[in-house]
Amino acid sequence: MFSLAGKTAVVTGGGGGLGRGMAMALAQAGAAVAVAGRRSEALEATVAAIRDAGGKAAALACDITQPGAAAGLIDSAVAELGGRLDIWVNNAGSAAPADVGRLIGLSEDQWDRVVDLNLKWSFFAAQAAARAMGGDGKGGSIINLSSRSGSQPNPLTGQYGAAKAGIESLTATMAVEWGHLGIRVNAIAPGVVVTEANADRMSGPRAQKQIDSVPMGRLGVPGDVAGLCVYLASDEAAWVSGTVIPVNGGSRVAVAYMAYLHQIAKENAQ
Repeated sequence: MFSLAGKTAVVTGGGGGLGRGMAMALAQAGAAVAVAGRRSEALEATVAAIRDAGGKAAALACDITQPGAAAGLIDSAVAELGGRLDIWVNNAGSAAPADVGRLIGLSEDQWDRVVDLNLKWSFFAAQAAARAMGGDGKGGSIINLSSRSGSQPNPLTGQYGAAKAGIESLTATMAVEWGHLGIRVNAIAPGVVVTEANADRMSGPRAQKQIDSVPMGRLGVPGDVAGLCVYLASDEAAWVSGTVIPVNGGSRVAVAYMAYLHQIAKENAQ
């Protein structure tokens, strides 16, 4: 089950964290994987890990926020790996420290940087993937990455939460509009996942607050998301489309909201 043999996949933001985990899992299931992102060194490290495990992969440096970049990435992936585009994982997205701030003081630039990356360009990347998948009538699987922030309050990066809410809405509409082309569109909404990028912040009292909100008693790791990605990419999920699937250890507590209220109380006491 869950074999992806003979399929070609593209994973954006594949140089580390969730992207690396999903790229490696897709390759382990048999897919040839194009690992895309801005940092060539990180992409090469992911590809080396895939190849060391016996998989097939290519590192393709790409800035998905440039017009036409996604279509060019698809052409490069097919040229490098063969076949056709079967799987697109829309993983590129983040909110940089410079863009953190309360909504009342948020600048237009802070809004645009986060919303453009996480919503605008994620949409146009999915659109390019759909055009490639639907052109030959064979369809494919598009997997968008949302976040628990898409359905919960997200103080201090409210524009990120708004963008992810938009991704969840678009996922449903894409599934409706592209279903007749044989294209399935789903989204994964992870909770807090510990990666090399945030490991230093996910320790001590802060981490414990997060852990206390998770019934499973721990924070996530990339592998917790990667397995679901493989399932959604596989033929076993042939009748699964338009869904947003949370992966959060059972947590339904808006920890960011609680932390924000604590911060406000602390400031008021000073």
